Amino acid sequence: MDDDGTRSVRGTHADRTPPPAVPPPPAAPPRVPRPAAPATPPTAAPPPIGPPAVPPVAATPAAGHVPAAGPPATGLAAWLRTPRPVREPGVWRFGHTPRPPERPEGVSDRSLLVGALISLLSALLLWSLWRNGYLPYRLVPLKLFTPGEWWNPGTAGGPRTIEGADALTVYEAILFGLLAYACGRMGNWSELLSRHVAARGLPFRAAAAAVAAGLAQLLVWNETLPVVRPVLILVARAAGGEIYQSQTVVNILYALIGAAVLWPFARLGRWRELIAARRSGTGGAPAHPAPEPSATTPDQWPELRAAGWTEAADTLAAEVGADRMNDVDAARLRHAWALALRRPDRAAPLAEAVLRSGGAAALHPSGRRDLPRRTAPHDLLTGQVRIGRCAEDPHNPYARRGSGLALDPSLLGTSLLAVGPPGSGKSAHLVRPVVESLGLSALAGRAAVLAVGGAGSPLGPDDAFDVVVRVGDPASAHDVDLYGGTSDPDEAAAVLAEGLVGDVGSLDSRRAATVLAQLLGPYRAAHGHFPSVPELRELLEGGPLALDGLRSALEAAGHAPMLRELEARARQAGGPGDPAPVLADRVALLDRPAFAGFFATGPDARPFALRSLGQHPLRVRIDLPERGHAEASRLLTRLLLAQFTAITAARTDTGLFACLVLDDATHAVTAETVRGIRRLRSVNAGAVLALRTVDDVPEALHTPLLGAVGCTAAFSGITTWDGKRFAEAWGKEWVETREVAQHTVFADQPFTRALHALRKLVTGKAVTTDAVTVRQVERERWSASELAYAVPAGHAVIRLTTVEGEHAPPLLVRLGDS
Repeated sequence: MDDDGTRSVRGTHADRTPPPAVPPPPAAPPRVPRPAAPATPPTAAPPPIGPPAVPPVAATPAAGHVPAAGPPATGLAAWLRTPRPVREPGVWRFGHTPRPPERPEGVSDRSLLVGALISLLSALLLWSLWRNGYLPYRLVPLKLFTPGEWWNPGTAGGPRTIEGADALTVYEAILFGLLAYACGRMGNWSELLSRHVAARGLPFRAAAAAVAAGLAQLLVWNETLPVVRPVLILVARAAGGEIYQSQTVVNILYALIGAAVLWPFARLGRWRELIAARRSGTGGAPAHPAPEPSATTPDQWPELRAAGWTEAADTLAAEVGADRMNDVDAARLRHAWALALRRPDRAAPLAEAVLRSGGAAALHPSGRRDLPRRTAPHDLLTGQVRIGRCAEDPHNPYARRGSGLALDPSLLGTSLLAVGPPGSGKSAHLVRPVVESLGLSALAGRAAVLAVGGAGSPLGPDDAFDVVVRVGDPASAHDVDLYGGTSDPDEAAAVLAEGLVGDVGSLDSRRAATVLAQLLGPYRAAHGHFPSVPELRELLEGGPLALDGLRSALEAAGHAPMLRELEARARQAGGPGDPAPVLADRVALLDRPAFAGFFATGPDARPFALRSLGQHPLRVRIDLPERGHAEASRLLTRLLLAQFTAITAARTDTGLFACLVLDDATHAVTAETVRGIRRLRSVNAGAVLALRTVDDVPEALHTPLLGAVGCTAAFSGITTWDGKRFAEAWGKEWVETREVAQHTVFADQPFTRALHALRKLVTGKAVTTDAVTVRQVERERWSASELAYAVPAGHAVIRLTTVEGEHAPPLLVRLGDS
């Protein structure tokens, strides 16, 4: 990266990268003041904070992109302040809100409606019986607390005086309130309103409450409901009857009664919230409200201020506020500052670059500030890419249902194996988003990606990569280095042998590596480079002209040790079990007219050395000729996988996350590469392998491969054989089972039969008794049959593991659902 002008890189070999394209600096760069000593020096990199699901576009041509489908961006500062809580592995953290606690299963709608109706009819019946005097002893409680002279003799005697009549009016109002409360509780009216009114949204709820309020006002003022007369009586008893001589007081009392009747409906309808939302013009609260800006919010770059670089922080804050930066710029500069604050000698040059170029400082060597197009939501500063949404399925834990599923380097560092037939969505919904995410991280200086697929694979456009290698295309600017950019013959021989014959189970790759080392070492000593494909084929076939010429060159140069190596190869040639013929046959797959000029090793060679991935944030795509040369493509895929695992495991600087993405890993996995995949997580690297079926891997490697990768994905359409392997790899879990035996209850008495008939009318079911047995049993998380037949189209079952060892259970995910 062009972070401070101290790392100038060019070319594409192991020690070079493509040249940068940065804007020219002004004639007089601004002076950078030395920072003040912070009170507490920073000891760690700033925490990641990340951009929104659809990042804003900087106001520069280089930063433009076509965003993925989603809500419009609200500005870089707003999404920088959006919270990203730390959650379980794979949870899309941008603006994540936990799912509400699980509610127990409620009664059915039919039972709820019938119960509410029965409670209402029962209350009306009781009130009618009360008002018409059919209930005996109805006045006994009232007479116990009032003077006897107020009532006529007898238990059914009515009021004798005006005081008794007023007491009866208040008594009836109290009983009506208790009856209404009991009706609401017994009929479960709150659940009915919540399910069928509140669930329809705030406007409908407010309108329904307004209708109910109007009906209540009508019933109150025509004295169908005992509200007005009891209130007037209580006020007269408390303040005296003379208070009603003032019409103003009467009007005020009537207004207070109307307001009191209206108040509970206003609370139920949440009219105040609706009015506030209408006035603000938002129609409701935002989905992910961002905190208000302050000196500690991410858009103000508090880590720079804490380190004393106030002017640089002010410059970047102004760039953010003016929307002259995008999410890639924010991620790149935060990463650059995190590195610079660990090495004080880099901080001053970086601050000068920020004051000079603003958000365009510390550019990627390609000069790009974004990808030309995005097909998935990305959260760059947390490194996440959203690939789908967890389905509302009983297999998924309740807390994960409906949440977004995302991948990031902490998951890809354990490597990922995706299995599914063609058309299941592996490339479009998994491989392509992962390549995009790694490409964006490379632009931010945090990752390097190598994407390998057939010609025409949907891995991204050419301008989304720094290096594009088209094997077999004469117009390709680069070539594949068969030897991985190494100068050690033994290392080159070991990797090349794995690529050539690693899939041959009857042949030991170590013996094949020995044969190649006996030829590569002498050839490099004599010519200064490794042999090209035609020359290597001739040497493996044991042609006398090739061997004699190499022997003469070694004798003339005085390379006695290498001459002994060559003589040893000559003695072993043609012996039983000699791997040279098999190696020659495999090399012949690359010695075709279509590959003429490729795999060259001389001074005019143009190879891309895979070793540079571990040193520079490169974006590389290799297109293989799968249609016309399927076997050669598989050989090259196997070779690239072997080179990647060997090179990344041997690198010393693991600050850059390196990832290999194979769109089709058919026949590419060998025993040695499986061991190499296990080592990737310890060197900050990972691999993504896509297969049509697990049978594309040798049967002996099925279990080791599923054990080596931490993340697995089974797409819809896999066979039961593949499903069985995944089910075994994912293990079992303890679940609680309930076995219910229902026995019908037969009634003998007429009254009991009537009650049973009423209960059947309410519930829709016959009256039964249940015998429940609860047990704890161990079951597979997903069975082979469920994986083969219960996964809908466009879905996948994905299990995730982080490099720290944290697990997530297999989740059914709807792919591409943002």
